[in-house]
Amino acid sequence: MKILEPQVLHHIYQGVVEGENVESYQKKYHEVSYLYQNPDILDDQVVYDVYSYTRGNPDIPGHLYWGLTVLKPLLINNECNMTKGHFHEDRDCAEIYFGIQGEGLLLLMDESGKCWAEKIYEGSLHYIDGHIAHRLVNTGEKDLKVGACWPTTAGHD
Repeated sequence: MKILEPQVLHHIYQGVVEGENVESYQKKYHEVSYLYQNPDILDDQVVYDVYSYTRGNPDIPGHLYWGLTVLKPLLINNECNMTKGHFHEDRDCAEIYFGIQGEGLLLLMDESGKCWAEKIYEGSLHYIDGHIAHRLVNTGEKDLKVGACWPTTAGHD
């Protein structure tokens, strides 16, 4: 029997995903400054990093993404740093979030506009129904690292 090394590694505690077919991007402050009630004039620093991995054709239903968000511990005029929130284009696609490091909130909103939050921290696990919009907020003093798994066909609105 042939034994192969994995093509992708998620260094859980180092907070990166690396390997073949891993995509990543950074969001800089100017791209998300509209999220804040009183935007600040900050250097155009990185506010969060996103990593995602899949194999095969992502357009085929049933395939999955494995992801990681690393949200920096920033305050913008006393507002905590946050990701862009979104619904999935395909509302039948749920998502799982899991806390790896740091402290924060998972902000949730249903289609009628009702909002609530769940605490997110190392070891926490969160099921997000496809009809629920979601975003992360870093309320702590170090990077908030959150893993995720979701269908490749979910999309973002």
